[in-house]
Amino acid sequence: MKTDMVIAGVGGQGILSIAAALGSAALDNNLYMKQAETHGMSQRGGDVQSFMRISDKPIYSDLIPKGGADIILSVEPMEALRYLPYLKKGGYVVANSSPFINIPNYPNEEELVKTIKALPNYVLIDADEIAKEVTGSTRAFNFVMLGAASPFIDVPFEYLEEGIRMIFGRKGEDVVKMNIDALHAGRKFSQDNK
Repeated sequence: MKTDMVIAGVGGQGILSIAAALGSAALDNNLYMKQAETHGMSQRGGDVQSFMRISDKPIYSDLIPKGGADIILSVEPMEALRYLPYLKKGGYVVANSSPFINIPNYPNEEELVKTIKALPNYVLIDADEIAKEVTGSTRAFNFVMLGAASPFIDVPFEYLEEGIRMIFGRKGEDVVKMNIDALHAGRKFSQDNK
């Protein structure tokens, strides 16, 4: 059991919450985990990424080499393309189709989608819309994204649910349920659209 993934997006999109849920899922279930984060200008809408490595065997580095990631999970389409050099042959890109346009020269959205769709293994999902349909709010779209990536993460799905419970439990059952519902909706989309 081993998964190396790059989680990418823009500051404020819940990248670190995804990483925290994954980390909690791994550690609470006696798996090994290493994580490295880059925040950059995250508070000003800059790019944020987290390298997440999970395994049932010891891991000696928190960094993923170029060409070594099993998954690029990106909550923003342009950021998915930024980290493509890290994707290994046969790896999956799971990207949100809803852009976060935070720069004046943001790439053409149609070209971004076309580039992602040209990849051999991808899931392109409108996580914002699915979160809104399932929970009534777009706030949990990051967990829609984690759910969409879950079929490609070599960790039992129940562990991901436990990770969400661990990090959001203190905020109450409504928040936990919203995020788990979002997780399930993303997984369903991915399974129906691989």
